[in-house]
Amino acid sequence: MAIQPDTVGMVVHNMADALAFYRIMGLEIAEGQADEAHVEVTTPNGYTIGFDAEAMVRQIDPDWQDGAGQRIALQFKCDSPAEVDDVYQRLMAAGYTSYKAPWDAFWDQRFARVRDPDGNVVSFFAPL
Repeated sequence: MAIQPDTVGMVVHNMADALAFYRIMGLEIAEGQADEAHVEVTTPNGYTIGFDAEAMVRQIDPDWQDGAGQRIALQFKCDSPAEVDDVYQRLMAAGYTSYKAPWDAFWDQRFARVRDPDGNVVSFFAPL
């Protein structure tokens, strides 16, 4: 059997803040998990996104250090360009920080980018 991508995991400063952001993005994350050390959600297309609290990561890896910069990009596909605009507006209304407002990209997608509570740039897009 070939190795298959299964889970994208991220370390979060504050579980409640992270889960709130990704709920607004549209992930169906059950309530009541803000105090958990690890939370997972499987998306409708079968990918799993895992959220790990810094304290748990430091238990597993005492030498873990908070990184600088970003090396992994999360991108979420929307059903329409209008949904890109709607998700962006919902995130802005909730007080999150824009990285780049929605635009029609030269690669024929409506694209937007927002920072999550941990500073990660999260993109969402739809075909034009």
